[in-house]
Amino acid sequence: MDHVILKNVTKTFVTKAFGKVTAVNNVNLNIKEGECFSFLGPSGCGKTTTLRLIAGFEDLSSGEIWLGDQPVSIKNKNFYLPPEKRGLGMVFQAFAVWPHLNVFENVAFPLRILKKEKSVVLDKVKQALKHTNLSGLEEKFPAELSGGQQQRIALARAIVTNPKVLLLDEPLSNLDPKLREIMRFEIKDLQKKFNFTIVYVTHDQTEAMALSDRMLVMDMGVIQQIDTPTNMYNNPRNKFVYGFLGLSNFLKVNLSDGKVYPVGSDGVSIDCTIPVDFSEDQAILASRPNEIDLLPEGGYPARIKSRLFLSDYIEYRVDVGQTEIRIQSYEDKGFKDGDLCGVKFNRLKWYSAKEEISEAERERRKVI
Repeated sequence: MDHVILKNVTKTFVTKAFGKVTAVNNVNLNIKEGECFSFLGPSGCGKTTTLRLIAGFEDLSSGEIWLGDQPVSIKNKNFYLPPEKRGLGMVFQAFAVWPHLNVFENVAFPLRILKKEKSVVLDKVKQALKHTNLSGLEEKFPAELSGGQQQRIALARAIVTNPKVLLLDEPLSNLDPKLREIMRFEIKDLQKKFNFTIVYVTHDQTEAMALSDRMLVMDMGVIQQIDTPTNMYNNPRNKFVYGFLGLSNFLKVNLSDGKVYPVGSDGVSIDCTIPVDFSEDQAILASRPNEIDLLPEGGYPARIKSRLFLSDYIEYRVDVGQTEIRIQSYEDKGFKDGDLCGVKFNRLKWYSAKEEISEAERERRKVI
């Protein structure tokens, strides 16, 4: 069953500085019941605005939003259900806990708004604290607790009303790396216990891949791809998606007489096969740093610009034509700074050079 449904959802803003901006552009999306679905993209791409539209914190400019078979926003009928009536749980990037209330009262707050009986409040808060590892801290105040514990308060408050859909807006970004990893597992465990549908917003691809059944990547208000984490990583639809999912190299090349020449290569070609369906005379070749070999002989001639030891792997930087690329190796190849070497690309994705999109527009959206 589809649990969260967006139909032709658009949201525009008008600002004094930038005029009219379409933050969410004709988004169509179906999220299944019990699914953990992540929105991934850079700052200003529209992911948080989309989440706020689902929550009801923003109204649509056009389109419809449904939760199961219940409409919550239909713009052309001027139908809008306020947030408190949508039955959703929400966790924000900032912990958003009440500093003057103890842990118990922070978690109990939504139930008190709903005017639940005292016995119901006591039971539900007790269960929420148990499932978020906060039992025994009921009388503590947020200032007495760590960042991870404060975020658990926000999670407990979000689940205390047993919502069917849990909305998470970059909930781990203010935590240190170790705590973030712990909290990922805790969120996934909560989903298994309560069978929530989770809509998770993040700019961290590792986080999205660890948690998601499916995810989407957005850019400038438009969905670029929807897929499972594995399929999206292995088969990115375009250059933007490729570049957003993990470390990447992009090498601009010219094609002539069946050969591939890096821009600035002075007539030296690289050893690769041009796809039969690629007809342009320029391309952008995408590769991961761990999909490139450094050779003592053969390959594209280059020189080591720098070598960095990064605990479990070594990263080298070399110029291929006029482009600096990163190469990662899990064994020491013996190369030092300044050494000559050969570069061999083991796996390449081909993209049109016409895919280059204005970075200026992305930067503009970050401040809107």
